[in-house]
Parts: sequence; C-alpha cells; structure tokens
Amino acid sequence: HKDVAPALLPKLAKELLAKNCELRCDQSALDLLNTAGIKDDKMVVAIQAEEEWDVEQLCLRLNVGIVETAQAAVDHIYKYGVHTDTIVSNNHKNIELFLNEVNSAAVMVNASTRFNDGGQLGLGAEVAISTQPLHARGPMGLQELTTYKWIVQGDGQVRK
Repeated sequence: HKDVAPALLPKLAKELLAKNCELRCDQSALDLLNTAGIKDDKMVVAIQAEEEWDVEQLCLRLNVGIVETAQAAVDHIYKYGVHTDTIVSNNHKNIELFLNEVNSAAVMVNASTRFNDGGQLGLGAEVAISTQPLHARGPMGLQELTTYKWIVQGDGQVRK
C-alpha cells in the first residue's frame, strides 16, 4: 500500500535480497527502491509485460506492486491471483475486506503462502492440488458443488 511502502518496502527488500530472492517490481516499487539506494540489475528488475503478473513464482522470486487502496489490492488479486494469497497488515478493516472479498482456495493473514500445503493444514500428504474455484467434472450433486476456502491467520510466521 502506498502509505506504508516508503518505510516498509526498502526494509523488506533488503531482507529478501539477502536471501537471494529476486524482486520483479512495478514502476512505482522500482522507483521507490532505487530512491532508497537499492539497485541490483540482476535481482531488482522491472516487470516488463502485464502477463508477468499471471505467472506463479515457484522459486525465490516475488512480484512487487504498490497499490493505492486495499480494494485496489483485492481487484489486482481478482485479475491475477492464483490459488493462495496473503495480506500483511495490522489494519482490521483491510484484513476483513481481504478475507471476505478474495476468492482464493486459501487466504493468509500475516503468514506465508507456503503454508497452503496438505501437511501444513493437517490433511496429510497431498495427492493433488486444485487451483480452480470449482473442482468437480461431469455430473454433480450437492457434495460436488461444495468447495472450501482455507483461512490462515498468523503474526508473521514463515515456513522453513
């Protein structure tokens, strides 16, 4: 969010870069990091095309964008979200908006998206994972029309 980005993003970027995490930034995030003296042509790069927001990052790579409002963040997730989304916030109103409006298989509050895993959620080993809002195919009864939305609330936990 634009109100916390100037103080928070440079600190987060330094921590992430120290862990060899590549940051793919929208122009406002890139400008902010460059102004803060964080410049690394290989690890802090601009998002080149709109389609890059659609890519699920399965490595130490993070897409970074700055939004004007919490609703703008929700709208961004509707357009580009995959199956697990998180909010890092202490604003109860924004957290409630996020939990109620984001239609992902799992939504996280102040916790890593890496917790969306069968073993981590107490389901045992995963056989498969569905990233679609509706998982059934063919004829469906009421049971097949039931879907789940996992809500995970934390206070900064990460999965190691």
